[in-house]
Amino acid sequence: MKKIGLIGGITPESTILYYRILNELNAKNLGKAHSAEVIISSFDFGKIEKLLKENRWDLLELLMAETGKSLEKAGASCILICANTMHLCIEAVKKVVSIPVIHIAEATSKKIIEKKIKKVVLLGTKYTMEKDFFIDILTSFGIETIIPNVAERDIIHNVIYEELAIGVLNPVSKEKYLKIINRLIKNGAEGVILGCTEIPLLIHQKDVSVPVFDTTTIHATAAFNFSTKHKQQQQQQQQQQQQQQ
Repeated sequence: MKKIGLIGGITPESTILYYRILNELNAKNLGKAHSAEVIISSFDFGKIEKLLKENRWDLLELLMAETGKSLEKAGASCILICANTMHLCIEAVKKVVSIPVIHIAEATSKKIIEKKIKKVVLLGTKYTMEKDFFIDILTSFGIETIIPNVAERDIIHNVIYEELAIGVLNPVSKEKYLKIINRLIKNGAEGVILGCTEIPLLIHQKDVSVPVFDTTTIHATAAFNFSTKHKQQQQQQQQQQQQQQ
């Protein structure tokens, strides 16, 4: 496979998940001895969180863009931003690199369409649930989005930042999440998007009666598929060149 660039540290827990998933995909598809070729540029999440609270998206975009450039320079064939929320900065990254930046919402939307699902719950940080960057992409695929009410959004957001971001898995918080999910399923949701890369630490498919879309796994898998396909294409081109010589 070609090297995958990860913009990580937002949070460290989600970055660990990406790295583990990519290694598992390599071992499963290429053989037990294989592991992922990954370049990770990891932020201090404390600095990112401060900028988020200050609403300094100008500085966040600058940081993301600079990191994207460094990953391309280091030899990455594609880039993943290892956080749903920070996809608010994806256009800033795309503008400064010539390699693909795989969008987490686009990869997730394709999986939802494969399941023939038209109505989903979106869980995530307040930024992800309340801003349009994820919902607009779902809409472009013909998918209707339900988001939790204000009080529920507060619960979901606070659990992410106060617990999941630092690796705390609280059974009480899990029950709160499931209560929200089950209410929205009764309101017509056919699937649930775990739209924060840490939520899969807490909620799993076995916990929910409808399909669950783990954006972390979906995103990492999309990068693995791209990188292996890219490698195959390179090998085919080299074979063709050798035959012509």
